[in-house]
Amino acid sequence: MAAPVSFPEKELRFTRSAQAVIFWMLSAVFLATAVTLLASAVFRSINPLLPHPMWALLPLILFWILARLAIRLTRHAYVILTPLGVEIFPFFRPAAGMQMVGWQEIHSAEVNARQTVLTLHYNGAKNAGLHLSLRPIRADRRSLLAKAVLGRLSPPASQG
Repeated sequence: MAAPVSFPEKELRFTRSAQAVIFWMLSAVFLATAVTLLASAVFRSINPLLPHPMWALLPLILFWILARLAIRLTRHAYVILTPLGVEIFPFFRPAAGMQMVGWQEIHSAEVNARQTVLTLHYNGAKNAGLHLSLRPIRADRRSLLAKAVLGRLSPPASQG
């Protein structure tokens, strides 16, 4: 099990919850298919052409796989904003492929008008950087991510 986060109040976690909706819906469809196949077994004595109840095993297995994937996408982080920088976790093997971009490496950031892409620029010429899709994040959370990143990178207001 992973070590507990030292200061969880100092980080913002964004999950792939928008992406998980697709897998939740597919898993529900496969569960309904399995239940229908099992329920039709009651009437096999009347109509022997109905499918055998063992055919429900395939949709049950697919339901289990998709539900596990949906749970994983809902729980685990896609982007974490920490005091050190931005942590980005890929879809496959997130622990091995995690990428950390420190705040000091980021010159500026911008979000497109539809809030679907976050661009982190590494220099002032804006010819080096990182494009990060925000589609896996729920639409109502994208504005929070954009506000947090842009707020962290904006110069402090002058006091006077």
